[in-house]
Amino acid sequence: MNSNHDAKAVTMPELDSVVERLCHPLSLDAVWHRPAQGAAMPSLDELREIMERLRAAIFPGYFGSARIRRESMRYHLSANLDSIYRKLGEQIVRGLCFSCEGRHETVPCAECESEGATAALAFMDRLPEIRRLLAGDAQAAYEGDPAASSPGETIFCYPSMHAMFHHRIAHELYKLMVPVIPRIISEMAHSRTGIDIHPGAAIGEDFFIDHGTGVVIGETCILGRSCRLYQGVTLGALSFPKNPDGTLTKGIARHPVLGDNVTVYAGATILGRVTIGSGAVIGGNVWITEDVPAGAKIAQEKPRD
Repeated sequence: MNSNHDAKAVTMPELDSVVERLCHPLSLDAVWHRPAQGAAMPSLDELREIMERLRAAIFPGYFGSARIRRESMRYHLSANLDSIYRKLGEQIVRGLCFSCEGRHETVPCAECESEGATAALAFMDRLPEIRRLLAGDAQAAYEGDPAASSPGETIFCYPSMHAMFHHRIAHELYKLMVPVIPRIISEMAHSRTGIDIHPGAAIGEDFFIDHGTGVVIGETCILGRSCRLYQGVTLGALSFPKNPDGTLTKGIARHPVLGDNVTVYAGATILGRVTIGSGAVIGGNVWITEDVPAGAKIAQEKPRD
């Protein structure tokens, strides 16, 4: 289109009507984000770069520079972590400013800047523990899947490891009470793998999701160590109380608790704040809304004659 056509198009009565309706308070107020002066939304591109840099730091040789040598590891790692710290700090500040909308006239305010720097540094301190947990997850995937040729294959290829890499990072930020950013990170993995893990879920060591597509793990879930889930498993919530104004009550424990060494097979649905005892096996396509004792084996009832 030429500029004359564009100028003519924007003055069309039909488009003027659309503009008028989209700017009407009844339409606009429900969706308009009102940033304070100087505010910026978290950057998806920056967060993707941060995740790729973290992946290279936690799994050197698999991601990032494949030619990195052990004798030069300290140099490369130091430069990478410095960049991660600065970039993550900025994104945390943006998330804090997003959540404190209306409290400050200008942003970033000193309070958000201070909280962001503190949270970013606290997160960086957790990276060795995040690596330890992910190494355990990779070993669990290798030991739990006869098709896996090595723990390294699971790190490089498996959707479970991609989802858990994002989750272990998002969960640490969630525990630091960083707003918005953990959910963005978890949804990055969700959109790629089909595995939906809320960043609030507490997942123990040596965790593996076999295949993985369609798995849902809710915010207040607690999973012990060495648990295994298969595709299509839902660890979700039943209906729960509403506030007097009709809104859903936030922050209550509403999702399942799994003990150590629990296996949940494909298509099973476990709902509510129920406890699945250690060593229990939940068969495929069952529906659980009550506690299951340790060591129990739950399966579908056989059809009656």
